[in-house]
Amino acid sequence: MSSKLLTIVVPCYNSQEYMHRCIDSLLLGGTAVEIIIVDDGSTDQTPALADAYAAQYPEMIRVIHQPNKGHGGAVNAGIRAATGTYLKVVDSDDWVDAAAYQRILDELQRFKDEQLPVDLLISNYVYENVGMTRKKVIHYKKILPENRLFTWNEVGRFCKGRYLLMHSMIYRTNILRDCGLELPEHTFYVDNLFAFIPLPYVTNIYYINVDFYRYFIGRSDQSVNEKVMIGRIDQQIKVNKLMMDHFNLTEIQPSKRRKYMFNYLEIITAVTSIMLIRSGAEASLKKKAEFWQYIKDQHPEIYHQLRFGIFGFILNLPGRIGRSISVFLYRLAQMIYGFN
Repeated sequence: MSSKLLTIVVPCYNSQEYMHRCIDSLLLGGTAVEIIIVDDGSTDQTPALADAYAAQYPEMIRVIHQPNKGHGGAVNAGIRAATGTYLKVVDSDDWVDAAAYQRILDELQRFKDEQLPVDLLISNYVYENVGMTRKKVIHYKKILPENRLFTWNEVGRFCKGRYLLMHSMIYRTNILRDCGLELPEHTFYVDNLFAFIPLPYVTNIYYINVDFYRYFIGRSDQSVNEKVMIGRIDQQIKVNKLMMDHFNLTEIQPSKRRKYMFNYLEIITAVTSIMLIRSGAEASLKKKAEFWQYIKDQHPEIYHQLRFGIFGFILNLPGRIGRSISVFLYRLAQMIYGFN
């Protein structure tokens, strides 16, 4: 099988209601793009729809049918099967902007033609909130140099809440393989690992200031819905611990990459802690204490910086009143910094 310029992995689980919008937007990339639809044990019409797309567009679409393994297992399968020089994950309820898509493909082709060693291409993403007409764009202007190759030493200051997420990232495929990325199966929130674990392997970066990825958000059953997150808090804790296990305060260089990764880890730890507080159950408060004890025992250097930073202070105020203050201050920080 001949290699493609870009592989787009589309994890699908019971996606019949919205996968058309996603796949149709990706088809606009033409035959330079390989679309791998991973049917992750769907029980609705998703497998049939995926096969119909593959039959209609055999030069562009491949389908992998597998028993349900969760989002991480679907991404793993896509990475293993990819033939593209670059790789992007697009969730089946999201889509991409046509004009930005073409611009990105033109740049990826130029990287390949000129043999530019780009490890990570970054673009903007847009929150497509249900019922909202005003769309929030997450961009990296004044943080990252635009339209040229750069390294971590040239990266500016990321404000809290504005991080590189899976939606904004296109990796060189071999980066994902070289770092040994293997996302846990049957686990939500693994996109944080996808956006975190490969970073020590990324040297050369390129940023295009276009609103490429459209992130559909606001469904009541969505994994980032707060009530859903509280119900799946054990999976959030698992991902948070895995992030810590892949982060070394002394080994990661240069300092700007280390600082960025620590700040990302800090915000994920804050989300984990606040969800446990928001639950209000004694069992959740016990899990929170155990979680922070794990950090202290397994990663003392990380613990020291987390515990005595502003979020560590906010999240560990004692007693019921302290927890209420923690939630209030977290909400205030969420409004100020704009993180979801």
